[in-house]
Amino acid sequence: MGEFVTVTTDEHGVATIRLDRAPVNALNPQIWAELREAGQLCTDDNDIKAVVIWGGPKVFAAGADIKAMRAMDFQEFFAAGGGLQESFKTLARIPKVTIAAVNGYALGGGCELSLTADFRYAADNARFGQPEIKLGLIPGAGGSQRLTRLIGVSKAKEWVYGGEMYDTATCEQLGLVDRVYPADEVYDRAVEAARAYAKGPYALRMAKKAIDEGIEMDIDSALRLETTLFTACFATDDQKLGMDAFIAKGAAEFTQR
Repeated sequence: MGEFVTVTTDEHGVATIRLDRAPVNALNPQIWAELREAGQLCTDDNDIKAVVIWGGPKVFAAGADIKAMRAMDFQEFFAAGGGLQESFKTLARIPKVTIAAVNGYALGGGCELSLTADFRYAADNARFGQPEIKLGLIPGAGGSQRLTRLIGVSKAKEWVYGGEMYDTATCEQLGLVDRVYPADEVYDRAVEAARAYAKGPYALRMAKKAIDEGIEMDIDSALRLETTLFTACFATDDQKLGMDAFIAKGAAEFTQR
């Protein structure tokens, strides 16, 4: 797709969004744009059933390109700064199951990139953190919001105020990391899990929408959304296949329609 971000799809319908900007996948405006394009492609392509976001075997993404950012004045950054937020919003709204496969550092924008996924599978030597405060900044691509919703207000404040790095074991205890594997297994395990989700029913899209949008609403509005999406499942072929298989005491083979 782009110079630093590519999308490849395997025979099971699992797409890999791959960052490849040596040496540490620093996120510059070009990568922001390429990530947005990748997220839109994964949204629009019906042959893509699940997505893995990966930075390669050494580093997921060590943060923003500080040299490029330092060279921008207020007017330039005001004009362009929302691009990273929009890119990550596009990734977070991919209506399919997404897994971030994290090797090495996921810091600043890299941590925020991992937060756009439904799940984070991490190497046992991975490190996460939001160090922006040490640059006189705050997280600007979801770190103050998605992180808070994931690990809670107090812990998120500790991360954002302190700017420290945290090991995988700590992140797993907090619920930030969902699975931990040896470094050379993380990507393959993420793809394996994504393939299992790729076989699932169209209802997975409904479930993601219900959870991600419902958490932003008051409880009554969220429950109405859930009822609407639950009812919408009855318009799918997969609902009939699933119920027929249950009655026949078999396993459904979903068409995702």
